[in-house]
Amino acid sequence: MRKIVINGGKPLSGEVAVSGAKNSVVALIPAIILADDIVTLDGVPAISDVDSLIDIMEIMGASVKRDGETLEIDPRGVKNIPMPYGKINSLRASYYFYGSLLGRFGEATVGLPGGCDLGPRPIDLHLKAFEAMGASVSYEGESMRLATDGQPIYGAHIYMDTVSVGATINTMIAAAKAKGRTVIENAAREPEIIDVATLLNNMGAHIRGAGTDIITIDGVETLKGTRHQVIPDRIEAGTYIAMAAAIGEGVKVTNVLYEHLDSYIAKLEEMGVRMTVEEDAIFVEKQGELKAVSIKTSPYPGFATDLQQPITPLLLTAKGRGSIVDTIYEKRVNHVPELARMGAEISALGGQIVYQGPNELTGVPVKASDLRAGAALVIAGLMAKGRTEITNIEFILRGYSNIIEKLTALGADIELVND
Repeated sequence: MRKIVINGGKPLSGEVAVSGAKNSVVALIPAIILADDIVTLDGVPAISDVDSLIDIMEIMGASVKRDGETLEIDPRGVKNIPMPYGKINSLRASYYFYGSLLGRFGEATVGLPGGCDLGPRPIDLHLKAFEAMGASVSYEGESMRLATDGQPIYGAHIYMDTVSVGATINTMIAAAKAKGRTVIENAAREPEIIDVATLLNNMGAHIRGAGTDIITIDGVETLKGTRHQVIPDRIEAGTYIAMAAAIGEGVKVTNVLYEHLDSYIAKLEEMGVRMTVEEDAIFVEKQGELKAVSIKTSPYPGFATDLQQPITPLLLTAKGRGSIVDTIYEKRVNHVPELARMGAEISALGGQIVYQGPNELTGVPVKASDLRAGAALVIAGLMAKGRTEITNIEFILRGYSNIIEKLTALGADIELVND
């Protein structure tokens, strides 16, 4: 069993570069199945979710070459075969293969998706969209089969009952090669949706309105190869900014798109965090006294659910009482008892987190319950006095590229240990 060991209390300084967006690349790679030639992605993060996706693509018959942050995929050899349950079950984003395989072959048999346990995250919105486009849905053991009886899928007018990033992207991918026009209403607006639309349009798709709540896709018969730069990971950026504010003595976070973090930066400013925003970087100063605030997550451009856990250790340094309400994933509170074990005055009741600060944390053995909870525990471990051991670190490695190396370069005493 692997674990991360941190000897905390050491101030961080220097510069850290944000990698490409996990939530983009896990959709971009399956979308490449639609292309009729080689597609190259630049800025691909070194995370285990990417490793799993590459394995799946190669099992399907794609040719994949990886050189650092560059990924070259030739999808011409992809065959429509049932997707292996074990690999698929290791990541949530496996559901994007539904859209890409439907778009290319008119059918797909894919193992049910896995990922972090954040409570119910049904794929009914995805299935509703696919059914509107002419696909039937059936279950075969631990897999789901989508089929159109040999016919291509066709465009449809689709209203998303709730705002869903995954369903919006999946529908957009499938619709890129559908017959006719697809209109998605109440679409999610996240930057990652724009990133996927940009790739597809560079491949020859006709997608308009990505980034708004109405997206229109006119299907095309063929999509060509292209080269695409993955956008910076706004969640990784927010994580390092919170870390820098909590225990930094001057940290510059580079490869940041400030406009993707507006609501997050506004909340930090409300706390009194001192930072300087540059064109593609944010310099976080050593902080004085911070003020407790309350946070409520909401779909983009609101405060991102993926950032409420990484900001929590920083909140624990602030003076006063505050709360966090996650309207997206009510179960996203599993970091709270772990932080309490480290000495934090924090609790969760009925989906609401309440904290009182400032707190001094002490290193103890803790367990990551999901990706962003793991990030919170890393920050807490860096802040704490003494030794923190984090287990279940596979969650962390799913989403943070080269995290050990990046933190070591900033002066952290952190290592990955194989027991």
